[in-house]
Amino acid sequence: MSEDGLLLADGLEHAFMGLVTRFNVLDPIACYDYDEVIAGYIREGMTEGEAVEFFEFNVLGAWAGERTPCFIRRMPLSQAIEEAGDA
Repeated sequence: MSEDGLLLADGLEHAFMGLVTRFNVLDPIACYDYDEVIAGYIREGMTEGEAVEFFEFNVLGAWAGERTPCFIRRMPLSQAIEEAGDA
């Protein structure tokens, strides 16, 4: 979905956090709260596993170009460094 040039994820308004800027991309990118997206799917009746699988395949896997929305998982820096090292 696009509003005034902003690419938005359909049905995830409840998890919208704000805009992200990054080098070499002139327009802002919509950012959503990963945990709130998953929680929304669970509220709709999915199990946590189903919600994560649905999100990863249908939302995270839906590349729409450089302005594709991003999803953030809030965590302490130490946890982020640990998880990034495992990737």
